[in-house]
Amino acid sequence: MKKERINYETMLKVTKSISHSRDPEEIVLMTTESVTTALDAKGCSLFLVNRQTNELEVASSFGLSSEYINKGPVSALNSIAQSLEDGPVAISNVMDDPRIQYPDEAEKEGISSILSVPIVAGGNLIGAMRVYTSEHWDFTLEDVNFVQALAQLAGMAISMARYSKGLKSSIDVLKMMRDIQKEKS
Repeated sequence: MKKERINYETMLKVTKSISHSRDPEEIVLMTTESVTTALDAKGCSLFLVNRQTNELEVASSFGLSSEYINKGPVSALNSIAQSLEDGPVAISNVMDDPRIQYPDEAEKEGISSILSVPIVAGGNLIGAMRVYTSEHWDFTLEDVNFVQALAQLAGMAISMARYSKGLKSSIDVLKMMRDIQKEKS
């Protein structure tokens, strides 16, 4: 099957799943799994920015060991930070690139290349999606555009799910206040 068709089918699968889910965890897991499968990559992680610590926190990962995922804090200011500011960054050899925060752990995990794209929702940077390969990979424009599109879809879905949960919480509080008022009457 042609790569374009696989990417198109993956995009449809992710879009359909996102439209049926209000659970951010389900959305990010399905997205990372779909990207890994479509690109035949080693793995994929979706990070969200923690504004208090300026760290990227793993929201979901697929294809990577828990040891690698839990290797330590990932600094939004140091770890491929350029991708958060300027857009996608493709690193074809992690051992020769100073932007890699944990090169020894990447080598132990068998990671050779990384593609990092920002996740923006509502004009705000909310995280990054990274694709990891076990062989040196010169990512094509098509690869970058595909990952970027799925990262943006995931970002919109995460924002909508957060908004929906916040709205539901507000409604629950209002109902509770109404019930308290009824009891007092």
